Order: sequence, then structure tokens, then C-alpha cells
Amino acid sequence: MDGIGDVGDVDLVTFGQRLRHLRRSRGLTLADLGERVGRAPSQLSLLENGRREPKLSLLQALAAALEVPVEELLRKQPPSRRAQLEIALEEAQRDPLYRTLGVPYLKVSKRMPNDVIEHILALFTELRRSRTKPTASPEEARKANAALRTEMRERGNYYGEIERVAAQTLDAAGYRGGAVSQGTLMALVSHFGFTLRYVQDLPRSVRSITDLRNRRIYLEREQLGMHTPRTILLQTLGHIALDHDVPRDFADFLRQRVEANYFAAAMLLPESTVVSYLGEAKANRELSVEDLADVFSVSYEMAAHRFTNMATHHLGLQVHFTKNDESGTIYKAYANDGLVLPADEDGAIEGQRMCREWAGRHVFAADDRFSVYYQYTDTPTGTYWCLSHIDPSHERDFAITLGVRFEDSRWFRGRETTNRVKSACPDGDCCQRPPAELAQRWQGMAWPSARAHSHVLSVLPPGAFPGVDEADVYEFLDRHAALSGR
Repeated sequence: MDGIGDVGDVDLVTFGQRLRHLRRSRGLTLADLGERVGRAPSQLSLLENGRREPKLSLLQALAAALEVPVEELLRKQPPSRRAQLEIALEEAQRDPLYRTLGVPYLKVSKRMPNDVIEHILALFTELRRSRTKPTASPEEARKANAALRTEMRERGNYYGEIERVAAQTLDAAGYRGGAVSQGTLMALVSHFGFTLRYVQDLPRSVRSITDLRNRRIYLEREQLGMHTPRTILLQTLGHIALDHDVPRDFADFLRQRVEANYFAAAMLLPESTVVSYLGEAKANRELSVEDLADVFSVSYEMAAHRFTNMATHHLGLQVHFTKNDESGTIYKAYANDGLVLPADEDGAIEGQRMCREWAGRHVFAADDRFSVYYQYTDTPTGTYWCLSHIDPSHERDFAITLGVRFEDSRWFRGRETTNRVKSACPDGDCCQRPPAELAQRWQGMAWPSARAHSHVLSVLPPGAFPGVDEADVYEFLDRHAALSGR
């Protein structure tokens, strides 16, 4: 083997540490390195965590990409405590938060004691903990959300890099088509080096907990709506597959959450299979979200989300998507078809009230509120055709709506509906203000007691993961580690 040695004798943990150190010292992400060597980031992550043995061909490709001899990757001496400290300090100094301090780069000399490096690292850890919080107010959070929605609209809500990671991960798990089976899910968990445990005592503030020390993922079995156990599991694996780190701020937290959700959708409704299915349905003028949900055994909301990922990039359709409750409060929204969604002065849509004439409001009054409701709506920017469906959940029912411009309704089932309404929104006279006759009859004669919206006045929950009670999480992990004898 040209003096390289037997790959089978490699100390996988030491190899992984060296690989990670070399990658990060060159400013590369897992995705960057994966692109250079033709491997999925998830596969390289397994190498770095000492859970997969490298083949000679991959070793040579990695060495070439990192510009080091193969022998440098295969050195068998485990890094000393000193080496580990120096690696940790180097990583800290590359962190954007460290650079905001404006201090010059600290080159570690041989004379510098270990305890000095340990003190610096401890101070930086505490600094990062104190700074790694969500934005301090709802207004700042809405701005971050609006910026992300703008990016999604500009991209047609299609993220090719996440599609590629999902496809490579499915291929590694042996996926061959159709709905993703439970067996494939278990293969995916093993692929990332984890075990799965179902429990009944998850803290109320979380949907899952990942024990990185013991490589376990904890879930509850019973969920409703979009957040089924397999969806939550895939969202959890998404953070790992996409090489997410602890969020730097609320905007980073929000971006990671959107990416993990996208990854889960791309796993449950794989691009190649979905595009083929939707292409055939469009050719037959039978596009429907409900069929997509049934064929791939996902919630209606998940299917509608996934349709927006595929619509513009693969089908040439501009669309809009909304999720609202019975009062019309919008929880999620996306549009690239020209529909004017209600928004505040910062451009945020979530929390705004939907026009009472839109399909997402009318579906709650339909004769059969749990069947798909179709409607044409005339607006100041044109006529839109929408299909709306109520997805039940533990807390309340939500209307999930997907819509397109009038001329694109010809590709969808339900286009023959006779339901047609007119909306002047965002003109306040449409539905935000009462009709003149009604106002004249009652103005000055009513004194409503408003329901307090305390969340409007409160700051966002502190912590790297907003709303998560860290004490509960750590107590949970301690309890289950003890039960497992670890």
C-alpha cells in the first residue's frame, strides 16, 4: 500500500479527531469537504466521530483535499491533553463571537501552561453561553423571520443543497422508492450512530432530546398533525446531517429549524419520487395535496409544505401557502405568486389576521369542515384558486391552504368549484373595519373586554434554544442515563 499501512489498523477515534482538526483549520464545513471528495456530509460526520472505518480511496481523496500526506491522517498517537486544548483554542478563535472581541490572534507557545489555556476556554464558554440567546424582543424576532421568508421566496422555497444531502442519506439507508418505511427510519438512526428510545416523560418544552454522550434519541410515541414521531425523528437527524452547531442567535436558531424541517420533508417525500408523481398528475390535470399526503403517508400540512418546495423549481408554478386558526391568525405563510399577505411594518406575516373572505377562513364554516374546500378569490392583485383543509392537532384545529393564480388552476383537481368571493384586502374596508351601516348602528354602544395577548408584551424565552427548559432536559438525561447504567 505504498508505505501507508493497513487501513484496518486505524484508531478510528484518533483518525476522526485529526480529520476534524484538519478540516476546521482550513475553514471547511462538512458539506465543503464532502463536495471535494464526492461524499455526503453525513458520511464524513461518521468518520469524524470515529464510527466508520475509512477506505483507502477515500483516505487518499481526503488527504488531497486537505493538502496533507495520508500518513498525517493515520498517525496512531492519540492527541494529548495539550493537543486537545490547543485544538479547542484554535476552534474558539475562529468562532465569529470570539472575533467580535477585537483581540489579536493568540498563538500558543510551548511555554504557555495548560491551565492558562483552560482558563481562556472556560471564559469563552461562559461568554458564548451568555451571548447565545434569542433576540431580546418579539419585534426583533419578527424581523429575523421576515428576512428568512424573503430568502425562501427568492429561492422559490427550494433548497438544492438540502435535497442532495437527503438523497445521499436515503441512498445510504437503502431506500428504493415509495413511502419511507419504519425499517428505513431505523436504518437511518443507525446510519448516524444513534439508538432510538420511546419514553413517556419528555419535558413539556421539547419534542425530542438527543443525548450526544450516549448516542440516544428520545421521543414520545403519540403526536397529532404534522409533528408525528417519525417527522420529529427526521427533524432531529436533520440537525446532525446538516452539521448544525449551537445557534448563535435567534435568526440562526430559526434558520436551523427551517432547514431541519426541510430535511425531514425531503426524507419523507423524496425529490426524485415526488417530482415523477407530481409531473404525471400535472399532465393529467389532477394535482392535489390530499393525494400526495395519502401516497406518502404524511400529514396534509407536510404534503402542502413539500408541494411548495417542488412547485416552482420543477413544475413551473408560483404558489402560496398559509396555516391559520379559526380566528384567522396566521401561524405560517409563504407566497411567490403575487398574493399580498398581511404583514406588519417589519414585513412579518406570522401573527397577522387573514382576510375573512379567504379560503382559510371560509373552510371553518364549510358544511363538511374536514373535507377539502375549494374557492376562487378575486383580489386587487388578481384572482387566486385555493384548496383548504383543516388539520386537527392537540391544541386547536388549523386550516392549511395552498393556492395558485387563476390561470394555473387548470392543473388541479377541484378547479370546477363554483365558490367565488371578492376580497379587497389589504384595504381595511374589506374586513378589518365593520360595514358602515353596522358601525352606525352600534358605534359607541359596545364595550368589549379584550382578551389579553401577553405574548405580545413578553420577551422571548432565554437560552440557545428558545422556550426549552434546560433544567428539565438535564434532569431527564440524568434520570435515563441512570436507568441505563451509564
